Amino acid sequence: MSKTSLAANKLIFLLAAIIATTPLAIDMYLPAMPIIAEQFGSDLSHVQQSISIFLFCYAISQIIAGPLADHIGRRRLAFIGLLGFSFSSYMLAMTDNIESFLIFRSMQALFGAFFSVVIPGVVQQIYRENTAKGMSYLSLIMMMAPLLAPGIGSILLQAHSWRAIFIFLGVYAMIMVLLAMRFLPDAPKPTQRRRKRDILDGYRIIFSNKKARPFLMGTMMSSFAFFCYITAIPFVYLEYYAVSVQAFPFYFAFNVSFVILANIINSRLSVRFGAVKMLTFGMFFGACVAVLLCLVTWFNMPFIYTMLLLGPLMSSLSFIATNSDALVLMRFKEHTGSAAATIGALRFGSGALAGPLLLVLHNGTPLPFTLLMLTALVIVVLTRTKQTKVVV
Repeated sequence: MSKTSLAANKLIFLLAAIIATTPLAIDMYLPAMPIIAEQFGSDLSHVQQSISIFLFCYAISQIIAGPLADHIGRRRLAFIGLLGFSFSSYMLAMTDNIESFLIFRSMQALFGAFFSVVIPGVVQQIYRENTAKGMSYLSLIMMMAPLLAPGIGSILLQAHSWRAIFIFLGVYAMIMVLLAMRFLPDAPKPTQRRRKRDILDGYRIIFSNKKARPFLMGTMMSSFAFFCYITAIPFVYLEYYAVSVQAFPFYFAFNVSFVILANIINSRLSVRFGAVKMLTFGMFFGACVAVLLCLVTWFNMPFIYTMLLLGPLMSSLSFIATNSDALVLMRFKEHTGSAAATIGALRFGSGALAGPLLLVLHNGTPLPFTLLMLTALVIVVLTRTKQTKVVV
């Protein structure tokens, strides 16, 4: 392994640690929600709304942060984001009412997008033509955050109080600031012509590029299918199939393990076969598994078939999302901030549709959930097959 490759592999741990700040902020305080609601004299539903508010503000902020990363530099934007996130976390630890809590959660999300949006550009810069490999490494390491976050939150809650969770997040962000000052590289200096361009120029270039649209659709639809899973799986497992609360985390972890496995496979095979071929494999494989899953739910087959098929289906979504993201980033090397922001906005924007659609289509069975996932994969296949030859 060359010194350059070794340095890149070391840096990816820092990048994953920085971007993991966001899933930590989303998942770490989940065990404390009832206590927070009780201390604020508020309904639990109001505290739960802080998740939706966080995701909405995070998606909107990415649209602003992407061009800023291209214009003022990645390092500067990352520092602003991490410092603002740390400040917001400390303020959350001092709030005593639900209104202030929601305001500072919004600020936390807005600043969180600032440093999150720069990371894909750094991955593209250091891995270049092997961006898909770098994105797989990033996803693989980052997957540990949502798995560990609720447990860390529970420990802090038992050791002190819910406020310790947000103090932890503030300290974590400050540690990331110190590490970023030492190791985070900046983007190459823009040309004079590049500096004069309008801040929205990157978005115009991205959305007007016809060759990039299938990859953007892959990012959007795979995320939509993933959020369908996240939204529906508690009902599917706990209510419809009557899985016990104690067993639910193990089945959930079983499905998530396939996402981790897919990232390991993709990090190795994307270098050999290329991101386009890995994306093509993921979408056709996923469509086949989704058809089988729809048949299982249509004929009301036993739980074991649904559980076993969901794992491979989740792995296919990982193949699609990781390689689609990489192909978009490689296509817009001079607009990586805007490209990363576009990916993030499409991901969270499409994901926001999952809950309302599942609510409208709900019929007391898992069928609407499986049909929506199949529909998403069919859209990816149809969009991709219209453009069989893509030059990256």
